[in-house]
Amino acid sequence: MTRNRSLSGTIPSMETAHQELKDNTIIVVLGASGDLAKKKTFPALFGLFRQGFLPRDVRIVGYARTKMDREEFLRRLTSHIKNPENEPETASLIQKFQDISSYISGSYDDGASFDNLNKHLEEIESTYQSKEANRIFYLALPPNVFIPVAKNLREHCYVTKGGVNRIIIEKPFGKDLDSCRELLSALKQYWSEDETFRIDHYLGKEMVKNLLVLRFANVAMGAAWDKNSVSNVQITFKEPFGTEGRGGYFDEFGIIRDVLQNHLLQVLSILTMERPVSFSAEDIRDEKAISITRSSYTKREDTLLGQYVAANGKPGYLDDETVPPNSRCPTFAATTLWINNPRWEGVPFIMKAGKALNEAKVEVRMQFKDVTQGIFKDIARNELVIRIQPSEAVYLKLNAKTPGLYTRAIPTEMDLTYKRRFTESKIPEAYEALILDVLRGDHSNFVRNDELDVAWKIFTPVLHWIDGVAGPPPRPLPYPYGSRGPKELDAFVSKYGFKRAGDA
Repeated sequence: MTRNRSLSGTIPSMETAHQELKDNTIIVVLGASGDLAKKKTFPALFGLFRQGFLPRDVRIVGYARTKMDREEFLRRLTSHIKNPENEPETASLIQKFQDISSYISGSYDDGASFDNLNKHLEEIESTYQSKEANRIFYLALPPNVFIPVAKNLREHCYVTKGGVNRIIIEKPFGKDLDSCRELLSALKQYWSEDETFRIDHYLGKEMVKNLLVLRFANVAMGAAWDKNSVSNVQITFKEPFGTEGRGGYFDEFGIIRDVLQNHLLQVLSILTMERPVSFSAEDIRDEKAISITRSSYTKREDTLLGQYVAANGKPGYLDDETVPPNSRCPTFAATTLWINNPRWEGVPFIMKAGKALNEAKVEVRMQFKDVTQGIFKDIARNELVIRIQPSEAVYLKLNAKTPGLYTRAIPTEMDLTYKRRFTESKIPEAYEALILDVLRGDHSNFVRNDELDVAWKIFTPVLHWIDGVAGPPPRPLPYPYGSRGPKELDAFVSKYGFKRAGDA
């Protein structure tokens, strides 16, 4: 892979770019007054701090346009940190976390503001014994300011004392293929691929990270992981709530851009990739990229769109005052892809995501083919279910004989539910895992530019159809708030060979 030259004309060495940062490090959170920073970034940083995973002498610096004093910033910094039992030890750690944190306000497109930020960073670094200093820039920002912020950070806040610079960028990375390429091209002018970490927080979830081990560390599992045994695969994302007054943002992007094109496609790439040569970041990302490169593009006839309506005392999507009147933005989508390679040829991968559904759940359901017709005719299919959240679990649905004097088979489960099996273990938050990966210089669980390009290629045809680029946009099918989705869903998944039973 070719890396981009920095503005000084040098290429950061792989050794420097990938080294673990153990001291002399400042983590700058841009967008520090926003919801993402308050609800995810700062709690994750505190989680790493309390477990001793942040570098020695680390400092946290918040930056945003909002003018606020230190007291107000510290209130926002810790507003979503959990201490339900008011433990004195946790309270003490929160105080120490506040002590290493500071705030600077400024514009996102004004170089002088970033000079002011840099001055503050240099004041902190003047207290370090070593001349080297590392800076991590976390962009908890909307995408419309990614480019000016990346430019200003590179031109005004890039440390050149021999330390390491890294930039973390949140999704969405564009709205379609052209806008993605424009964004990638602009960012490459200022930050190399080795310095850039594009977060998709699903890659930090425990069960998604576990997929590599399940697949490649178990011969029994790998033997059935192909078209000869698998009938179909469903990857499902369910939220039990609607837009709740935040429909303006959602309406601009829709459920496909919000969930399928990134989160669920990343899960698909790990499910279908071939065994990497090693656990190195580039070997893993090479195989993921190859897998999705062989995916089919989305088609209208393989896509089902829905929009929730009022039911069960809950308002419909169009009842949200922040949603444009008569919006055709889908809040539910199911679409089917195929992987065109010898392992998966002919196996449908059905991705489903929706808001205002009947439960909160993210899972992979791999349904195996029917047994050979004979003495066990019409018996239930085997299924491997990997529940990503909540209540992480892996279970295999099998058929077994009922105890007693009669020979009768019934469906049962071999169940590995994490909270029962690993009672002493704490499952880390996804953002904790990913920020730690950034500090270690490990790109394994981050999206590479070529992966991103292919992901948008796959979904752009159906997105342009939904956006009305070549004609009137389709009207999503209505479904009641709190339901499983449009009533047409069962027929949709059935045509791809899925046989529903029980909790599917």
